[in-house]
Amino acid sequence: MESECYGLSYNPYSISYNHYHDTQYQEVTPFCFQDSVDGEINQHHIRRALQELERALMAVDDDDDAEDITSHFQPQGSSNDLKQLLIACAQALSDNKVDQFEKLVERASHGVSITGAPIERLGAYMLQGLLARKGAGIYRAFKCHEPDSNAFLTYMRTMYQVCPYLKFSYMAANGAIAEACKNSDRIHIVDFQIAQGTQWITLLQALAERPTGPPAVRITGVDDPLSRLARGTGLAAVGETFVQISKIFNIPVEFHPVPVLASDVTRELLDVRPGEALAVNFPLQLHHTPDESVDVSNPRDRLLRMVKSLSPTVVTLVEQESNTNTAAFLPRFVETLDYYLAMFESLDIATERESMDRIDVEQHCLARDIVNVIACEGKERVERHELFGKWRSRFRMAGFEQCELSPYVNSVIRGLLRGYSEHYSLVERDGAMLLAWKNRNLISASAWH
Repeated sequence: MESECYGLSYNPYSISYNHYHDTQYQEVTPFCFQDSVDGEINQHHIRRALQELERALMAVDDDDDAEDITSHFQPQGSSNDLKQLLIACAQALSDNKVDQFEKLVERASHGVSITGAPIERLGAYMLQGLLARKGAGIYRAFKCHEPDSNAFLTYMRTMYQVCPYLKFSYMAANGAIAEACKNSDRIHIVDFQIAQGTQWITLLQALAERPTGPPAVRITGVDDPLSRLARGTGLAAVGETFVQISKIFNIPVEFHPVPVLASDVTRELLDVRPGEALAVNFPLQLHHTPDESVDVSNPRDRLLRMVKSLSPTVVTLVEQESNTNTAAFLPRFVETLDYYLAMFESLDIATERESMDRIDVEQHCLARDIVNVIACEGKERVERHELFGKWRSRFRMAGFEQCELSPYVNSVIRGLLRGYSEHYSLVERDGAMLLAWKNRNLISASAWH
């Protein structure tokens, strides 16, 4: 099986958010935002491009002699019909029944659309993942090309504005760190996905306004390819951001860049110093580090043990609540379908279906992950999500104990959700906070020491 595999996970850290200040979050404009891409796009060309995209995506060999085993499926009917048809496609591919697979995909292609209902939009990308897994040449001819940094910033800003997932990640991590380090006069934050660095504006403003005076803050930013994409330039730009923040809020901030992948970070690179309150942040990132199912050296647990050896004051973990790491292909497909359908439904409440902004968000912020989960195996599959229960076991095996999350931050997040659809909810379970859409938990946040 030949396919080009890659992944691109959510990156909340290219987006600013409401400030954590006394008893409310206040809107703030980030320092590093690029202007949106200039120019207007002709709507006729957009529609034509979308039609060509869908035709290319669904191009499969038509076997007129193959038995029509799919006549009982009606993808133009209910969303459940299309969902079951997509699962049947995956089942046929899993069983290596190529003729059945191609016939099912051909039929499913008439029921999907990247401008349609949530299941239709998601179905288009699920089919792309199946075709990529099969090794169809169309995957190389039409894959989600990596956007330039300006465009990617625009997509992430749109996602930040229309749904609460990224704000939830910010608030949970910042709140846990603020609570754990509230009495410290020297604080060292290690961020394993630094991106633009603007995620720390909130916390730094709050620290600057302490009645006893601001603490000295060091921020160590771990870089990776996604962070560079979100930033559009090198780590020097992040350092400049913190220089501006330091001047504006009158708080001493020192930035230390670590331009390596998370799995390659060592304690020597982090320059931990005696007397500092150490806060380590894993923001929707740790699932990219391979575990024992991919690498016998188990870089994921090794990284956790290394962080524990630093005796951190607090470690914050934010992760997608999905079980795709070690699952076999078919249950992984079903899990991915269920997880992302909830996310696509939440976008449907907030945006127009033919909005190019929404299509860009779904394609560049979500679809790339979907294709990677479905199409790839081994080291090529970098999107390896785990449920909170599994993360809890990993942290405990590494020697961590769980911290109780702040009731105040909990209340602030509940207030945030009141500004969105009533289908969002905050679930408290096993010491963690989970953001849910209807009955599906989507993101978990927890703290450890």
